[in-house]
Amino acid sequence: MNQQEFAGRTEAVKARLYRTAYLYLGNEDDALEAVDEAVYQALRGLKQLRQPDFFETWITRILINVCHNELRRRKRFHPGGDDALPDTAGPDAYEHLPLKEAIRRLPEELRSVVILRFFSDCTQAETAAALNIPQGTAATRQKRALALLKLELGEEGQA
Repeated sequence: MNQQEFAGRTEAVKARLYRTAYLYLGNEDDALEAVDEAVYQALRGLKQLRQPDFFETWITRILINVCHNELRRRKRFHPGGDDALPDTAGPDAYEHLPLKEAIRRLPEELRSVVILRFFSDCTQAETAAALNIPQGTAATRQKRALALLKLELGEEGQA
């Protein structure tokens, strides 16, 4: 893959990368910086991409690593602070506060699957590849996350 093809394919997934970063980091500026950093790292490591067919999964994985690094940095400098999700309305599918709070409370491994599957429009296979886990594990985590969300949101609705 040459740099021109890289630029075209990156442009095609830019909105999806931004959505993913926004859901991980919680604000527009950090999400834009994370996408920029992921694209930069991907361009620098372009020769390491063995199969261009997996470009989207590969760059998503780089983005997730960038987001995790930023979240770790935040914890170091702001211990006990909100670690991942936005306090203001973000992408349309994510505006409802009970859902946002319920997802924020999920364990990281479950939260990642939910963000990629339902807010970044990744297939189950793409989610598994991006998280570097077997597809069956991604399916199990998705099922567990949805059960926890249903339980939590169901209880809130009855309170």
